[in-house]
Amino acid sequence: MSFTFQTLLALSYLYMVVVGAMDSTLLSPPEGNMTFLGGSNWCVASPSASQTDLQNALDWVCGLGMTDCNQIRPGGPCYQPDTLFSHASFAFNSYYQQNGNSDVACNFGGTATLTKNDPSYGKCKYVASE
Repeated sequence: MSFTFQTLLALSYLYMVVVGAMDSTLLSPPEGNMTFLGGSNWCVASPSASQTDLQNALDWVCGLGMTDCNQIRPGGPCYQPDTLFSHASFAFNSYYQQNGNSDVACNFGGTATLTKNDPSYGKCKYVASE
């Protein structure tokens, strides 16, 4: 049986609404225009986002969002600093880079923002748009 991405999102939305595990606004990047900024861009966690909203968005990105989050797991090059903000920033950027580098792919219910400042540090390299 073949499912489209939209079908999977709809099913996950229904599941989460029934289960009540998270706010439905965090299940997928919300609607928006397809604005592309010139130069390199990164998607990072918003400093104004609540810890609960960041955790819900991170869970979605690393789960239903199908982003490889191995680099922020213990022993990974981006595990330290072991903070929710740092882990969410790396995962949000990975999702953003894999999904078209548009503002739609960098929102996560308002928990993320675009930046032109490279957030890479040490051995932790954030992929950049070109």
